[in-house]
Amino acid sequence: MPWDISPVAFTLDIGSFRLPVHWYGLFFASTFVYGMFVFRYIFRREGRPEDEVYDLVLFVIAGTVIGARLGHVLLYNPAFYLTHPWKILAVWEGGLASHGAVVGILAGVWLYSRRATDQSFLWVCDRIGVTVPLSGCLIRIGNFFNSEILGQPADVPWAVIFARVDLLPRHPVQLYEAFCYFAIFLIQFRFYLQQGNSVPTGHLFGRFFILVFGARFVLEFFKEGQAAFETGWTITMGQWLSIPAMLTGLYLVRRIRRRNLSGVSQERTDCRVRHSRLRSAKQVSD
Repeated sequence: MPWDISPVAFTLDIGSFRLPVHWYGLFFASTFVYGMFVFRYIFRREGRPEDEVYDLVLFVIAGTVIGARLGHVLLYNPAFYLTHPWKILAVWEGGLASHGAVVGILAGVWLYSRRATDQSFLWVCDRIGVTVPLSGCLIRIGNFFNSEILGQPADVPWAVIFARVDLLPRHPVQLYEAFCYFAIFLIQFRFYLQQGNSVPTGHLFGRFFILVFGARFVLEFFKEGQAAFETGWTITMGQWLSIPAMLTGLYLVRRIRRRNLSGVSQERTDCRVRHSRLRSAKQVSD
């Protein structure tokens, strides 16, 4: 299937100035709009002031943009930006790294949680772990419209020819990733609706790391390299960065499971002690 859609959705004419609005920018911006509505629903469901959502969204927007840009600058093309430092601010030319975005979001959430009332860092991260997968889905659709983050050449029936790049049929890996992230969003959101406040703190966040970065690790095998220095690597930079994220998720889930098992064991011990005392008291009375 040939794909030759212009990355520009429309152009705004402001006097003599013309501002092109890109599909990617629309999808990227929409992640914060939908995120605000989802978080308002979550705060309302849990009896928290909805006005606090706006502060959280501002911190998340700043963290996402700064983190994603610095992630790309530092991880994928540091030599270029060290010699052209003024280009670091040129985000309209492209170059945002999802791993950097995650770090930036966490930094924003940490700053927000320090000033928020009765909202710990992990509590907010759990709710972020519900909403962010859908953001990843929308951003990857934006990458598809931009004809970027290309898949490897393929002969599958659904292969796409990105005519703005070359004439090779390729895996539409952006859509693979978008589908996976949307499925993860549905899984996380359904789990949250079922469990509500009974979910142990950190559990949703741990699941987010395992599911999202596990999918990212697998799908990287279908992608072209994102940087020249990756040539000859067994696994890509994206996969290397996904490994510590998955390990973090496993640690969080495992820690909660150990805590729950410890609690169950303690409860059983307490029951045995109470039963023993009752039996002793009965023997004395007899």
